[in-house]
Amino acid sequence: MNDALRVALSDTGHTIESLAERVGVDPKTVGRWMTEGRIPHSRHRLSAAEELRRDVADIWPDTSRRRDPIWFRPWQEIEREAVSLRWFESTVLPGLLQTEAYARAVLGEAGLIPRGDVERHLFQRLNRQGILKQDDPPQFTAVVDEAVLRRPVGGPATMREQLRALVAACAEPHVRVHVVPATVGAYAGLNGPFVIATARDHRIAGYLDNQLQGHLVSDPTDIAAMMAAWENVRGEALSHRQSLDLITEVAKTWN
Repeated sequence: MNDALRVALSDTGHTIESLAERVGVDPKTVGRWMTEGRIPHSRHRLSAAEELRRDVADIWPDTSRRRDPIWFRPWQEIEREAVSLRWFESTVLPGLLQTEAYARAVLGEAGLIPRGDVERHLFQRLNRQGILKQDDPPQFTAVVDEAVLRRPVGGPATMREQLRALVAACAEPHVRVHVVPATVGAYAGLNGPFVIATARDHRIAGYLDNQLQGHLVSDPTDIAAMMAAWENVRGEALSHRQSLDLITEVAKTWN
């Protein structure tokens, strides 16, 4: 329970229903905010805090005491507010679709993150996945190289669980996954992973990752290049249904 929110409701005489009406959301949405770890969109946080006569950080301290890297924070806000996310990965599955075991293996087995920091990074990654479970989730489309399905990250059991979870995630109407088959030769995806986010006001931002840190992209020329790369990788990929069939078959090979 988010006790700070519960107390603020009581102190101001608000109910879940009255706060929902003032903020402009469904009462079920406010009900979910009562759960610890469920953080509203920034526009709803501000409106709710104003109605409850509290600072945002008093009700949702995670928004001000985050321990994630400073360079990543601007992208997190863009990701949280996006209405559309288009994500290409050539070596691992997108973080928003990773199981706990798979994510732990990705973060810990390479040895690049100090052992004591792995669990913190893992918590942050899994917490971000709430983006796809919120009331108004973005349309999420992922394209991955077939090699991602066959790389033994965490071992056979982890891969089998991960690929089954991937298929299950695609049961949601806002989640689509496409696989670029191994038979495809050179294509734009060989140049590396990227993410494209579209905001409600139609602004577009991009994100590139490397060994040191991520890079936020907003220059129109760079965005145009990323959009062209997306069209290329999406064009080389199998259909959503064909991709799910392939993922299901590969999952059976992880014994």
